[in-house]
Amino acid sequence: MYGPTDLKKGTVIEIDGKPFKVIDYNQKVMGRGGSIVNIKVKNLIDGSVIPKTYKGQEKIAPASVVNRAAQYLYSDATDYFFMDPESFEQFQVPRDTAEEASSYLKEGDTINLQLFGERIINVELPKNVPLAVTYAETAVKGDTSTNIQKDATLETGLVIKVPGFIKTGDTVSVDTATGEYRARV
Repeated sequence: MYGPTDLKKGTVIEIDGKPFKVIDYNQKVMGRGGSIVNIKVKNLIDGSVIPKTYKGQEKIAPASVVNRAAQYLYSDATDYFFMDPESFEQFQVPRDTAEEASSYLKEGDTINLQLFGERIINVELPKNVPLAVTYAETAVKGDTSTNIQKDATLETGLVIKVPGFIKTGDTVSVDTATGEYRARV
């Protein structure tokens, strides 16, 4: 069981039988009255964000969220399909659960799936993903000396801003949290 001061950002707790992740934490210390902890939590099933307040010695239950490695196979109009690399069991994830990750998934990539009970609630991507550039405009001679940004289309269909020296065929590292260019690989 967690106490109110244990609820730092990223902590996963259970509220009313549902898993929530702490996304904002603020503690206010009162004189002799103890402290009050205000948090914002994100529902890991439907994505809603709600504020919660805890006082003093209240106890909060941790959520039993399990990470499971899986290999991305393919997608269709309604689902994404993954395979357990050890048992070769295949399973599908609804499109709305994996929608945020779709711009970074390539066939054969190994990622983590978060399960609450037997239900897959989230596709967890690595912090940075290497993706090949399938189209980038060529830089005009002389424009590469300044910090010019241009659009580049990546192998997953994602379009991002990259520096002027990036060309078609290069591989770039993309930050999955912000969707921004990190470096040329």
